[in-house]
Amino acid sequence: MTVGIWILGDQLWQQQSALESCIENQATTPIILIESLAHVQERRYHRQKLILIWSAMRHFAEVLKVNGWHVTYETAASFENPLQKWIEHHSIDELRVMEPADRPFSEFLDQLNLPCKLVIMPNNHFLWSTSDFATWAASRKSLLMESFYREGRKRFEILMEDKQPVGGQWNFDKENRKPAKGKISPPLPLTFEPDEITQAVIDEVEAADYPTFGTSDSFAWAVTRAQALEVLADFVRDRLPTFGPYQDAMVTGEETLWHALLSPYLNLGLLQPMEVIEAVETAYQENPQLPLNSVEGLIRQVLGWREYMRGLYHHVDADYPSRNYFEHHQPLPDFFWDGNTPMNCLHQTLDTLKRTGYAHHIQRLMLLANFALIAGLSPQAVEDWFHSTFIDAYDWVMQTNVIGMGLFADGGMLSTKPYAASANYIHKMSDYCQGCQYDHKSRIGENACPFNFFYWDFLDRHREKLSAQGRMNFILKNLDKMSADERHAIRQQAQDWHREMA
Repeated sequence: MTVGIWILGDQLWQQQSALESCIENQATTPIILIESLAHVQERRYHRQKLILIWSAMRHFAEVLKVNGWHVTYETAASFENPLQKWIEHHSIDELRVMEPADRPFSEFLDQLNLPCKLVIMPNNHFLWSTSDFATWAASRKSLLMESFYREGRKRFEILMEDKQPVGGQWNFDKENRKPAKGKISPPLPLTFEPDEITQAVIDEVEAADYPTFGTSDSFAWAVTRAQALEVLADFVRDRLPTFGPYQDAMVTGEETLWHALLSPYLNLGLLQPMEVIEAVETAYQENPQLPLNSVEGLIRQVLGWREYMRGLYHHVDADYPSRNYFEHHQPLPDFFWDGNTPMNCLHQTLDTLKRTGYAHHIQRLMLLANFALIAGLSPQAVEDWFHSTFIDAYDWVMQTNVIGMGLFADGGMLSTKPYAASANYIHKMSDYCQGCQYDHKSRIGENACPFNFFYWDFLDRHREKLSAQGRMNFILKNLDKMSADERHAIRQQAQDWHREMA
């Protein structure tokens, strides 16, 4: 019997389950990787994401060849034709594929009419299997991330001492909300010059005749496992000590601050979650002077949020992507694509996104998603945009992050209240308001910040639903302090803004 392996573009690890299952026969096991042009035209993807994935795939194929695997690499209009021909050419009886992380691709595999047996191998790019998560969820009345995170700490014995958390508490998030005021000097991120393979991909993407987003001329991401490991080492050595306190800060001209920039590599398989966690924990053990809030904060992102989002993605009902708790239907403004908006906070973030494919988690949550939430934008349009434009975006990443956490469109499955905020939060956590034409203090009027009138209009429009979220009642009382005329003026200004954008 001839067994073949199909490696998907986000499964670039030599120990992934399909490869591991054939390690003893690698010299005679045919492997295929396929770049599908039809697949990447389903959305207006960021150019740098296409470059990253295709370059990483091509580099990975070369590594496999050096290590003795028999590799076929195809670039085609779709997956089906090259896959069928390859199966027939090698007389393959059984095709092994590691379980896709995304549901749509799993459904695609189910619909394939192949001339051989298809075997789906367990996905070992995550710490929790989907069945383990389902077992955990079945024992819970609510599925809050904090409970899941604590269970993960115990299960994998991370930052634990005698069944208790190191430092006496599970979460140091309150220490990680400092604005970066005054002169700061975060280390420059580790970047890489495109090699011959990457440059060829850049040229192909720049010559593409299908719609894309962003620019590619500043591409400097890691494209191999060796380079990704360098990024991890650089973060632990130079960025981790100050990562925690300022992980929520936003500063003009500082695109990465002390953030790790590891998510694109984790999501491709170039890095594995446990090796990231262990690298950070080991650094703390070897140097107890490292701030525990920085160490715990990074581990919570990987062991907590990343695993939690993936687990929920496979746990929720099939209708989850279409949920719209607040019944928001406003279209996505054009400035989400071109960055041309006088709101300086959004302009700065969108400009960075266009040039790099990246923005850190607070820019995503408290600027982009927050604005989309309070302005009443369609959750499905917003999720599709996030999926298109971010270099680390996949279906499993963005469904729960955007629909649930960012836009509260699931009605509170992920969080106990919406992440809605006025310009006051942006002014506190950034310097963006200093360079903006709008007044961060004004709720109505020509110079009023849209974050303000949209925020109060959001609270007013959805007061009944929000009052059911106990954590919102305190802020809702402030609506009663406003006159009917002011609330009407806020509502009118919000409506006028949408008309001008139409």
